[in-house]
Amino acid sequence: MIAAPAAGRVLATLNEDGSRRWIRPKPATGKWLIRRRGVAYALIVLFLAIPHLRINGKPWILLDLPHREFTFFGTTFLPTDTLPLMLLFVSSLIGIFLLTALFGRVWCGWACPQTVWMEFIFRPIERLVEGGWNASRVLDRDHRHAAPRRLLKLAIYAVLAAILGNTFLAYFVGTDALRAWVVRSPVAHPTPFIVMAVTTLLVFLDFAWFREQTCLVACPYGRWQSALLDRQSVIVAYDTRRGEPRGHGAGERTGLGDCVDCRACVLTCPTGIDIRDGLQMECIHCTQCADACDDIMAKVGKPAGLIRYSSQAALAGQPPRILRPRTVLYPLAFTLAFGAFVLTLALRSPADVTLLGGLGAPFTRDPGGQVVNQVRIKVANRTRDDHAYTVALLDEAGARLIAPENPVRVGAGRTITTTVFVVEAADRFTAGERRVQFRLSDGAGFSRVYPWRLRGPDRVAP
Repeated sequence: MIAAPAAGRVLATLNEDGSRRWIRPKPATGKWLIRRRGVAYALIVLFLAIPHLRINGKPWILLDLPHREFTFFGTTFLPTDTLPLMLLFVSSLIGIFLLTALFGRVWCGWACPQTVWMEFIFRPIERLVEGGWNASRVLDRDHRHAAPRRLLKLAIYAVLAAILGNTFLAYFVGTDALRAWVVRSPVAHPTPFIVMAVTTLLVFLDFAWFREQTCLVACPYGRWQSALLDRQSVIVAYDTRRGEPRGHGAGERTGLGDCVDCRACVLTCPTGIDIRDGLQMECIHCTQCADACDDIMAKVGKPAGLIRYSSQAALAGQPPRILRPRTVLYPLAFTLAFGAFVLTLALRSPADVTLLGGLGAPFTRDPGGQVVNQVRIKVANRTRDDHAYTVALLDEAGARLIAPENPVRVGAGRTITTTVFVVEAADRFTAGERRVQFRLSDGAGFSRVYPWRLRGPDRVAP
C-alpha cells in the first residue's frame, strides 16, 4: 500500500516531494540584530578564550573525563563529589526552566552556540562567498556555476570547523595537552588525533549540512517549550488583532489589518517558518522577523511592533501576571538546589582521602612470619596551598607502619597516591581480618580518621 503524499510541507527543511529545502534567510537589519550581534561576538570570544583562562592556576572550565575531574571556575570536582555535582546539574536545569517560563526561548535565539555560530559566522561567510542572499538562491538552481564558489565556502568552513573542533576538545583535555598534540605528528598520538578529527568532522557537517535541522530535528528544547511555557511567557509573536486580515492593500482599503502580506518575516526566518501561524516548535525567538517587519512598517507608514516580544495573554488583551505557579515554584526550587550546592561546597573537606587495597595478593609475610598489608592512600588536596599530609596508625600496639614517604606532599589542587605498609603479628587476625584506623593530618587544621580492614591468615580465635 502506497501512502498518500503529505498535504503541504511537513518540515520547513523539506519540500512536499521529500527533497531537501535549503533555507537561505534574507538578512534583516534592525535594533534586535544589532543587539544580538554584540551578544554573539562577545560569546564567540568567550568560547574561544575560556580554555586559556586560569583561576589560581586552573582552567575556568575543564571536563577531564580520563582523570574524572571536572573544574568549573577554579573549583575542581572529583568522582566522590556526587552530591555537589548533582545539585549543580539540578540547579542549571531548573534555571533553564525558569528562564524559559519567563522569557521563552531566549537561550536559543541569543546564546545557543548553534545559533550564534550559524547566524553570525557561517551564514555571513556563505553570503560573502556566494555573492549575497539572492545569489545563493540562484546558485541553488544553477549547480554548474555553483560548484567553484561552494567549494571555496566549504574549504573555509573546514578551517573554521578545525578551530572549533580543537577549541571544543580543549574543554576536555586542556590547552597544554592540545598544544602538545598539535605540534607533534599524529602517529605519536593516534587516539587524540582521531578524536580531534571526528570532532572537526562533526562540526563541519553540522554547519555545512545539518544547519537549522540541528534545531528542528535533533535538539529537544523546542519540544520542551509546550510544557515550559504558559500564556504569560514572553515570546516573539505576531499581533493577529492588529495585523489581520492581512492583504497587499493594507492601509489603502478599509477592513484590512496592518500586515501587507509581504512575507518579509518568512524570508528572513532562519528556520523557514511563518511567524504569523502562531507559536511553533521551530521558532527559536531570534527576532529576525521582528526587524524585517519593523522595516516594512516604517515604509508603509505604520507603527513598529506588529511582530514583537510579547505574550499570548497580552496579545489576547489580558493583563500581565507576574506571580503565577511557575514564577513562584521555579525560583523557590532553584534557590533550594543552588543554596544546597553552595552549602556543600562550603562544608566540603579541604582534602579528599581514599584508602585502597594493595595490588596483587591481599597480604604477604615477611621473613619473620609477620603479616604485611599494602595500603594505597589517595590524597586530593582541594585547597589553594601546598600541604604535607602525615599518615599515622592509631592505637595499634605491636603493629608497625612503614611509609616510604611520610609526610606526603601534595600541591594545591593536585592528587597523589602513596603506598604504606602495615606489619602485624599473624595471631592478631580473627577470621582473616584485622580492623585498624589511620589518621591523616596536614598540621593546618585538617585531621581525619579513616577505618581500614587488614587482611591476614584465616584463623579463628579461641
